[in-house]
Amino acid sequence: MFDRMALALERAWYKPPKFLLLLLPLEWLFATVTALRRLAFRKHWLSSGHPGVPVIVVGNISVGGTGKTPVVIGITQALMEQGVRVAVVSRGYGGSAMGVVQVSADSDYREVGDESLLIAQSTSAIVSIGRDRLAAAKHAVELGAEVIVSDDGLQHYALERDVEIVTSDASTGFGNGHLLPVGPLREPRKRLADVDFFLLRGGQDPHSGTDYRAKQFRRFSDGKTVAAQNPDFGPRVHAVAAIAQPQRFFDGLRSLGLEPVEHRFVDHRAFEGSDFEALGDLPIVMTAKDAVKCPTVLPDDAWILDMETEFPQGFVQQLIQRAGLMPVASPTAAAASRTESGAQASRSGDPDSTLMSKKCGDSV
Repeated sequence: MFDRMALALERAWYKPPKFLLLLLPLEWLFATVTALRRLAFRKHWLSSGHPGVPVIVVGNISVGGTGKTPVVIGITQALMEQGVRVAVVSRGYGGSAMGVVQVSADSDYREVGDESLLIAQSTSAIVSIGRDRLAAAKHAVELGAEVIVSDDGLQHYALERDVEIVTSDASTGFGNGHLLPVGPLREPRKRLADVDFFLLRGGQDPHSGTDYRAKQFRRFSDGKTVAAQNPDFGPRVHAVAAIAQPQRFFDGLRSLGLEPVEHRFVDHRAFEGSDFEALGDLPIVMTAKDAVKCPTVLPDDAWILDMETEFPQGFVQQLIQRAGLMPVASPTAAAASRTESGAQASRSGDPDSTLMSKKCGDSV
């Protein structure tokens, strides 16, 4: 019952408000509390702190799937390829762990949350979770982290940050444009004028367009991999998804030559064996995020679709410079960087701008 209600509410956010307008007084209250809270941190009425190494926050201004976690994984992998010791901090949404906990590849998702476990399994980075992200970040620094990447936490102002990255989805945008509970927004769209980078999943602009390319299918039971394009199973498959935007997953499978029988579940659902027992003899395909929540025993023909992130050209280099992890290589490069930053700043007043910039080092 709760799952069906949650799915119905999410669908309503991406249509004209209609009956949700009855909740406008609650939206006004939410907007007031949100604005006052941010002001309190900016005026130092509420305490905040910095862990002492560069902090990159990847978040969104809306509820639901915007491709945030794949971006975190992609950024973490890119920085580690540059020889930087990276730590990812997260709240550990959906997990039961208390205090600050270090996540490993064999942690239990019921304790640490599915997203943080996926990050730990996808990278060799330090992964530290806790409701107090500042405490989690300081713990990671003690373990040797040279940069902190915060998975979500755009509105967690107790953790001061050096770079803010907002992710969004081209197909859903910002829904009906209203704040919670009338719409999906956590903060007004004008908040985008303050961030450093805006990454749009499925966008076509070369400065912001970000996408996720199918890398391979991996068998759940033994890790065997097969090609993503026209794999040697199917074409009809059971497609199981408990993510915020399941239709993207289903459509992606079709683009790979498969014919998915769609099975939707509410985001972050903890799977049980009974969810798979009645599916029949077709192969089962799921996302990597869902796979970490699955029972240890699944049918032999269960597969995980692994994805990889494709960032806009030059994004990683700009991010490294903005975070202060690497100096500009030459006066010519410095001049080019300043020119590009100026161009970005000139667009930053428009919430629909495809790449947004603020002065390096500013925090909120």
